[in-house]
Amino acid sequence: MAVERNDAGSGLTVFVYDRRQDVLSDDSEKVVHCHEESYEGFRSAVYQACGISPEETFVITTTNRQQITSENFGGIVQDRMTFYLLQSIDQSLPSATKERIEFVPHYDTLVKSGMYEYYASEGQNPLPFALAELIDNSLSATSRNTGVRSIQLKLVFDDAQGKPAIAVVDNGRGMTSKQLNNWAVYRLSKFIRQGDFESDHSGYIRPAAAPRSLNSDISYFGVGGKQAAFFVGQSTRMISKPANAQDVHELVLSKEDFEKKEKNKEAIYSGFIRNRKPSDSSHIVNDDERFLHNLIMEEKNKESFTAVVITRVQPDHAQYLKNNFYLWTRQLAHIYHYYIHGPKGNENNLPMKDSGVFNSIDIEITMFEKGKIPKIVNLREIKDDMQTLYINTAADNFEFKAHVEGEGVVEGIIRYHPFLYDKESYPEDPCFPSKLKEDDDDDECFLVEKGGRGKRPVFECFWNGRLIPYSTVETFEWCAVPKKRIVPVECYNRISGVLFTNDKFQVSTNKLTFMDLELKLKDKHTLFTRVVNGQEQRMKIDREFTLWLKDCHEKYDKQIKFTFLKGIITRTDLPSKRMQSPWAAYSAIEWDGKTYETGQLVKTIKTVPIFYGSILQFFLYGDHDGDVYATGGEVQIALEPQALYDERKIIPICKLDRSVSDKAVKKYVEEEMARLPDKLSVTWPEGDELLSNQTRHAGTTIGALRIEILNKKGEAMQKLPGASHGGSKKLLVELKVILHAPDGDKEIISHISQHGGKWPYWFKKMETINKLGSYTLKLQVVLNESNADTYAGRPLPSTVFKFNIIAGKPHRFSIGLLDPPFRIGIPFSIPLNVQDEFGHDTDLRDDIIPQLEASGLTLKYEEMDRGPNSVIKGVIAKGTVNSFQGKNFTLKVLLPGLKEDSHVLKIKLLPGLPCRLNVRPDSNILKIENGTSFPFQVEVLDEVGNITAQPKLIVYCKFSGAPNLPTYSTDCSTAGWNILTGPALHVQNIKKDQTLKAKIEIPTCRNVPPVEKTIKLLPSNRVARLQIFNVVEEQAIQIKHQDEISWIAGDLMQNLIFQMYDEIEREVIITPALTEKIQANWTAEINREKLLKGLLPDVQVPTSVKDKRYCQVVFRDDRVSLETAFTVRPLPDEPKHIKCKLNGSNIIQMGEKLQAEIEIMIIDQHGNQIQNLTSSSLNSLGISGNDLDKTDLITTWQADSQTFCIKGIRFKPGHPGTKELCFAWHEFSHFLRLNVIPGPPSKLILMDWTNLEESMLVINGKELPKSITVQLCDQWDNPTPKPNVKISLVKSSIIKVTPSNQLYKTDENGRAHLGVLNIHAPRGEHTLQLKATYNMTMLDCPVIKLNVLPDPSKPVHLNVKYDNKDAFVAGSSFPDFMISVISEDGNIIKNINPGRISMKIWEEDSSETRSNVTTFGCTQAKEDKDDGFFYFRNQNVPEKVGSYSIQFAFAIDKVNILSSEQIVVEVVPNEPVKLMPASLPHTPAVSNAASVGSRTLVKDLSFIIMDEYKNNSGNDLDGKIMVKIKSSTGKDGDIPLFQGKTSTVEFPFHKGIAEIEALVLAENSPGRHSTKYILVFEPIIPTLERNLEPYCLPFMFYNDFKTQQQMATLTKQRDNLVQSVSIYRSMLDTSNKLLSEIKCRVQEAKMKEAHLKAELKKQQIDLPETNVLQHVDSLLRQKKSEQEEIKRQPRRTCGIAHYNKGSQDVLGKIAHLATIEENEAAKVISWHLASDMDCVVTLTTTAARRIFDETQGRQQVLPLDSIYKKNLSNWNRPLPHFRNGRKCFDPLGNPVFARHLLTFPEHQENCQTVFGLILGDTIIVDSLDAANHYRKEVVKFAYCPTLLTREGDRVRPNGKFGGLQNKVPPVDKLRGMVFAAPLPQQYNVLSTQIELLHQYHATVVRLNKVNAEHEEQEQSLNSPDMQKKKEELAEQEKDLKSIEEKIGMTPTGRCSKSSLRSKALDVNDSPSPPKRMRREIFKS
Repeated sequence: MAVERNDAGSGLTVFVYDRRQDVLSDDSEKVVHCHEESYEGFRSAVYQACGISPEETFVITTTNRQQITSENFGGIVQDRMTFYLLQSIDQSLPSATKERIEFVPHYDTLVKSGMYEYYASEGQNPLPFALAELIDNSLSATSRNTGVRSIQLKLVFDDAQGKPAIAVVDNGRGMTSKQLNNWAVYRLSKFIRQGDFESDHSGYIRPAAAPRSLNSDISYFGVGGKQAAFFVGQSTRMISKPANAQDVHELVLSKEDFEKKEKNKEAIYSGFIRNRKPSDSSHIVNDDERFLHNLIMEEKNKESFTAVVITRVQPDHAQYLKNNFYLWTRQLAHIYHYYIHGPKGNENNLPMKDSGVFNSIDIEITMFEKGKIPKIVNLREIKDDMQTLYINTAADNFEFKAHVEGEGVVEGIIRYHPFLYDKESYPEDPCFPSKLKEDDDDDECFLVEKGGRGKRPVFECFWNGRLIPYSTVETFEWCAVPKKRIVPVECYNRISGVLFTNDKFQVSTNKLTFMDLELKLKDKHTLFTRVVNGQEQRMKIDREFTLWLKDCHEKYDKQIKFTFLKGIITRTDLPSKRMQSPWAAYSAIEWDGKTYETGQLVKTIKTVPIFYGSILQFFLYGDHDGDVYATGGEVQIALEPQALYDERKIIPICKLDRSVSDKAVKKYVEEEMARLPDKLSVTWPEGDELLSNQTRHAGTTIGALRIEILNKKGEAMQKLPGASHGGSKKLLVELKVILHAPDGDKEIISHISQHGGKWPYWFKKMETINKLGSYTLKLQVVLNESNADTYAGRPLPSTVFKFNIIAGKPHRFSIGLLDPPFRIGIPFSIPLNVQDEFGHDTDLRDDIIPQLEASGLTLKYEEMDRGPNSVIKGVIAKGTVNSFQGKNFTLKVLLPGLKEDSHVLKIKLLPGLPCRLNVRPDSNILKIENGTSFPFQVEVLDEVGNITAQPKLIVYCKFSGAPNLPTYSTDCSTAGWNILTGPALHVQNIKKDQTLKAKIEIPTCRNVPPVEKTIKLLPSNRVARLQIFNVVEEQAIQIKHQDEISWIAGDLMQNLIFQMYDEIEREVIITPALTEKIQANWTAEINREKLLKGLLPDVQVPTSVKDKRYCQVVFRDDRVSLETAFTVRPLPDEPKHIKCKLNGSNIIQMGEKLQAEIEIMIIDQHGNQIQNLTSSSLNSLGISGNDLDKTDLITTWQADSQTFCIKGIRFKPGHPGTKELCFAWHEFSHFLRLNVIPGPPSKLILMDWTNLEESMLVINGKELPKSITVQLCDQWDNPTPKPNVKISLVKSSIIKVTPSNQLYKTDENGRAHLGVLNIHAPRGEHTLQLKATYNMTMLDCPVIKLNVLPDPSKPVHLNVKYDNKDAFVAGSSFPDFMISVISEDGNIIKNINPGRISMKIWEEDSSETRSNVTTFGCTQAKEDKDDGFFYFRNQNVPEKVGSYSIQFAFAIDKVNILSSEQIVVEVVPNEPVKLMPASLPHTPAVSNAASVGSRTLVKDLSFIIMDEYKNNSGNDLDGKIMVKIKSSTGKDGDIPLFQGKTSTVEFPFHKGIAEIEALVLAENSPGRHSTKYILVFEPIIPTLERNLEPYCLPFMFYNDFKTQQQMATLTKQRDNLVQSVSIYRSMLDTSNKLLSEIKCRVQEAKMKEAHLKAELKKQQIDLPETNVLQHVDSLLRQKKSEQEEIKRQPRRTCGIAHYNKGSQDVLGKIAHLATIEENEAAKVISWHLASDMDCVVTLTTTAARRIFDETQGRQQVLPLDSIYKKNLSNWNRPLPHFRNGRKCFDPLGNPVFARHLLTFPEHQENCQTVFGLILGDTIIVDSLDAANHYRKEVVKFAYCPTLLTREGDRVRPNGKFGGLQNKVPPVDKLRGMVFAAPLPQQYNVLSTQIELLHQYHATVVRLNKVNAEHEEQEQSLNSPDMQKKKEELAEQEKDLKSIEEKIGMTPTGRCSKSSLRSKALDVNDSPSPPKRMRREIFKS
């Protein structure tokens, strides 16, 4: 084979992968250009491209491992191939490669597409449909023509003109060359022809709606024309000329051309379009295409056209077209019928249609044959296509329209073809011949009911007006034959129909079938409407169709001619008087060409049974006066033989058998009794005989069965005697195969075979029995149509074969659920489910060995468990996965020997377990500088070398060789690798290189060996020391660390320099980079240029001598942080100002001296006091002021304080107010202001209330957070001490304030205390106004703004949730009611005692008062007690049906009850269980006398179905009641019979009730005298799965009338006594049961009283025997007083104000959540948590955000739902000095976790979360020494948390202690932020005692109450009235026994069945009446 060249023609271009194992080559391919076409040149090019020396050895192979040699080079190597370079030909590839391929579809895709797409269906040749595809294209091309649309189909079968050819020519718009190119592209539909694909359909726009969707838009998919052309022939020539073009474009596609291109290796899907002038045929040189010259010559003068020429026509196609010209032209006329003739079709009886858009379509077909005149036909001229026949034979039309989802619209027409006199007018379809007689060749049977259509479907389907030939719609539900019909069934077979769809329905590309039409039309959402006169009408389409069909039948069917009128009669045999007359009686009829007249022998069909008889007369309804045609009537016949049947029948005429003869009827009468069927003869002509009780494998064939029905003479028969020609009396053989399944028998095969006349009954072999189990094959003879298996009361013959089916051989398998994850080297199992070919589980044979395959993996397994559920165990996979996240592999499981022997599954394989560490850098000796850290890259590898990961995969690096070296760690759990680094390695005082060791390991993986590295630590040349100097007069003075320097206040300290040194004391040169790392704390910005010179910024000395300046210089880089600091102390400057200080109040009453002294000091410009003054300075002091009285003014000098003291200040009388004094010393002066008091009251000020502009939050019904105190003031806001000034509180009427006193008076200080007020008001903003008057003047008073919030703890509503869809079935359990208590704020209140919630239910009645209320307690709360939901479970629905009201209640306290809204429910009956009479009958006493009344058992008795609670539960049931009589002794002899001498009687049971008018015994019925029998009324309800309990009614039977009458009277007396006795017994039983219950309650109360008494004794409380309640009340008052006294005792309290919660989601401030008993611990813990004490804790972030918004962000909050609780310490974990339960050392100072000293009054779990977060593991010890000792020991092996001491010290977790930051300040400095102390233990003891006393008090009250009830009940039972009732009961029981003995009945006893039936039980249907009802019964 020659070598293929590349595109440039300069040699080969190939791709080479170098995959030699010893070469670390690039994975990419090498492109090799070979310019010589020889092996040597090729190998040389490979040497050069891959850089290989000629001395190296290698082989070059293809990807199929075929070695390239000089011998095979030319035959193998081609352009753009891929090759390998390998060491040897069998070497494995070290890495994957890629091989280029090129692929295009084979030309058969186009050439043979028609063969695959066109197929025969329904016996039709598809060739006309292929031609229709070409006509479709022409219709689309001519759709825009304004004139005639001409389409010519030319068939050339004349050898003189060339080989057979077909041409389709149209005068459409033609195609450009680009459009012609698009036509050649396969599957380029009109919708995607855009962009580069220019098309005549470019920019497709859906055509406008047209009648019947005739829009010519039927060239759609881009495949049909090509498929059709290559289906017809092997070459297609497209010739086209577009309008306004000069050239003709011509394209040829042929199979021969494709084969030639393939052979020459040319591009197959390419070619040329010939562009030529019109009529130029010079290029036609092939004699086979001579006819083209004439065709091309016709192009002249054509504006535009397209011709499709098909040559090399298939011979069988040519033969078909020539021989069946008539047939296929009619088929084309049928396909395009409505395009040719318009929307209404070809109606012959209408006048000539006007010329229109449809009349312009001209489709002409011409066929040229050698030696014959051309056949020319225009499809418009064809008058016998099927649509024309349908239209012109129809008598009437029914139009409708269907709308499907989307825009799909279907127009439909149904046509009626009537029966005319003697034949159907339904047209015959030559492609679908009638098969009316195909079922039976018997000449004597003619099935009229099949009608004219036969088995053809009703509807043909047109898409866009064009027939879709292979799609039909059988019928719709609304036009199918109904079960109940008003027209004969044959009328439904006289309709034909057409469906016209738009393009919203999908069709196949060959337009042979619809894809989804029938499915969409039969969808439940499809809407059908009738169309009348072109308008849609919404109506019931099925009703309209039925009425239309009935009308057609009555108007147009002409079937029967009635002759020889006898007269008009009235028929009394008809039940309806309206239909009894008039009836015309006739003597004869003419029907179907035959005459039937009086006396003629006839046979019926479709009657049960088939009648044989002679005609008496014919009836036709109506007043007729002569011969008349009608669709039907009735005939009266006398049944033959009349000696056997003395009976006349009137039947419809249509049920006469028209094929029977008189002779046949006579013969039937003679042989009737001798020809009954007797047995079956079964043979197996094809083998595979089924033996009885045989066991077979699933799917085993059961052979064909040949069956003969034999009569008693041994003759084969196929019809019942006497009905040999009646269709309904034909004998059929029914075959049934029944599977005996656990859930009942199932019929899986059912066939019926009829006798073929010439062959016997036959059933084909059965191969579909594949389900496992026991089977029965039953052959049964049945009657035709009725399928009855009995005739004349005798069963027809049958044969039964029993057999079993078991599972077959293994056929396939499936893979069960695997258990991921899968890891390298870790065994896993693969479960297999082996099945036979029918899916039954079966065992896997031992000879089948599983095989596992997966590319890139090595797989092996240990063993195989076999069975139906086989398992491949111990599967181990090894291979490279390339990622710690694993890699997906395709695992193939192969079971050789199975039909379906393999399964492929995708598994994700993760790396294996850690096996080794890979640490980078790879070098073992690493050098780093001291003070730097070193990063290692660590990879964890498995045994194969994959990076692997698993949880807790922590890699540690431990350094050794020097003290205090850090340990590095990194987590590789996520990715399997990480960077291992940590703090810098720093060794102190290093002067030379030092060697360290690094050990890298995974402690948790002991099987992974550690990796060791050597670290060489080099001394650092970085800064190690910093020194500061102060240059004074050119002398540098060193400033040591923490030195203090004195300097003039406010002056500037200059000339500061610094120097830096490294580790070996070398001075470090200051560089710009180093200056960036230097910071001075006294300035924000540093001049870096001065720093380069060693100069520090100047220091500004503080202006106050009290302020010292701490100066710090810091050098900080990434390895070291150095600092040196000094303090600057300011000195006073020169005197600059004078300052006055008033030692006392500045308030002075008019005329009085100022009681306070005034001190004057001299200060400098910065306010610092001058300390060097003398007493002579006093002479320079001067004092002045307005109205100043200097009479008693005294001025003195105070040397110790360096101040002047001024006394005796007094002002002259004048207006009170502010007075100003001026003090002067030298040139300095100062002013002092004093207040003169008082003034009269003018206003009220609210004390201790700040910011009255903001509203105060208050909970509705709660106290204000502060008490209200007001102060009288003058006009200058000075308090005025005026007592008895009246103050009132004014409020809105909707606000309620307690205490309600609203008038107050001021005290001697001018103040009034209103106290703490309780506010009750609606939610929202409210105000309180204070008012006061003084001397008849209204004072200015403040207004208090309140924001009232709802109380979250106040219940206001009960929320009830339940599933209202659940039915409340009598006696069943209630559905779950979920109850929650809703507070004022709309939230659920939690922590509620379930005992406070109850449910009440009572029956709805017309009375206003409730009666018989039943109360249930809460049976179960949700497991989460704080959830707030409560349930009522295990409570039963009332047993009586009716309406009930349910209401839930919550006991707020002992008085107030909160109730829910009433829920009204309907209790429905339970499952039906028994039959009961509506009213209980008396016990019958009957005889067998002649009198009917004596024999009547029951009369006017109604039965209903009841549930077990006697509710009527069968209102929707139908069935029957079977009544029979049985003996009360169990003996069957002499059982009475019912009237008619029958042992059973049946009564219909309809809609839940059965009415028995009378049940009578037969006259002279058998039966034993004076014997008790039982009437059994047994219900038979087919729809019920369970059997109902029958009703039994005993009765007495007598043989004589007189005794029966006497006993009937006694029986009624007995029934009355039974009822009365039952009522008495029920009353006494209820009373006794109530007494028993009261005794139980007394016992329970006594036991509880004794238990509580014992508990009180444990609390050292003894109770007296008498006056217990008074003593308990006294103790309660005493204990409560003691408790209040304890509460008043002083104890540590928290001074932080409470936060008004306003919601249950707010727990409160941290300071209030816990208490601490120990004072020292409380102090130090409170100080430790000082920053958190004011924080508000909430349950949710939503609540926290609300508080944040309300306080404008001022309040800190902590939501618990944002805490990551897994990081919290275990609350009960041991102290750190305990490890593994053992104490590691003996600690000092009593260590204890600080959290364990807290006690929580409420919310314990949430509080533990809060303090676990903020306190953590903080520990309390006694002293600082103990804390240091504890920490020193703990850090040896564990982390040590914060330590607090009871002395007030703190040791931080890092070990730091000391300083003010770690010392508790005095308690007063904590400002009340301290945890409160809990109440003493005695308070809790008293609480327990009070609770027990309350319980004991309630128990004693209850015990007294039930004792009183018990005594009352006993008195009632022993009362005279009750004793009298007992005596009456005894007397009635005695009378009852006497009467029963006389009657002969068994005594009833106390529990007899008859007493249970008594009406007395209906007093209360409940088996255990409520107590109130029992009391009412008792009282009655």
